[in-house]
Amino acid sequence: MATTLAKAADGTKTATHAARIEHVSKSFAGPAGQQLVLDDISLDVAPGEFVTLLGASGCGKSTLLNLVAGLDRPSAGAITTDGRPALMFQEHALFPWLSAGKNIELALKLRGVPKNERRGKAEELLELVRLGGAHGKRVHELSGGMRQRVAMARALAQESKLLLMDEPFAALDAITRDVLHDELTRIWRETRLSVLFVTHNVREAVRLAERVVLLSSRPGRIARQWTVGIPHPRRIEDTAVAELSVEITEELRGEIRRHGQH
Repeated sequence: MATTLAKAADGTKTATHAARIEHVSKSFAGPAGQQLVLDDISLDVAPGEFVTLLGASGCGKSTLLNLVAGLDRPSAGAITTDGRPALMFQEHALFPWLSAGKNIELALKLRGVPKNERRGKAEELLELVRLGGAHGKRVHELSGGMRQRVAMARALAQESKLLLMDEPFAALDAITRDVLHDELTRIWRETRLSVLFVTHNVREAVRLAERVVLLSSRPGRIARQWTVGIPHPRRIEDTAVAELSVEITEELRGEIRRHGQH
């Protein structure tokens, strides 16, 4: 996808955004005709920014993420990104007949990394997600949290500037999810990736993001945004996280009530 560039003081060109969503709408054919899922969404994700998309089930969060990933086309509007995004799903989608390291090496191969460099780079990525020594482990030997770490390493292997995450921790138990929140925050701060993260969990959204974007119920529109000024490290039980979560939850409940009245 195209990228908008700005010239820095030293003359080098830098991206002005990691993703730009401009007046995007999306409709799907249904039994009653075209159904509007997303309506006139405009949103920028800055380079290095962590943004969470929050909303009730069915509001179009995953649809919007798929559009940004290039897996589908908007019915109206335009989306531009700084290069091809990497995408991480709720399901790890690892190939079970390959080891953890070979799953990552496959992504490196598709990126054009020479064969003699892939093993070393895969091991570096496993170290980054704190799975050093797991290169030869098969998928069935890994816990759910470990599989998601491998999936994260595979996404990072693409060297994209934008990481799209569709409820990647939703199927994990609370303790494992808490640990992976810490790991994701650490990796994001170390790499300065831009992250667009879909969730329906308000506290998860507040714990992770610099900005929380609430979508209304279908059709999805941007209902409200919050800048999260809580310093890192954050804990899900922190008072500041809890207080902002309560405020956002009330807004979310209001959107659900309004939808139910239509």
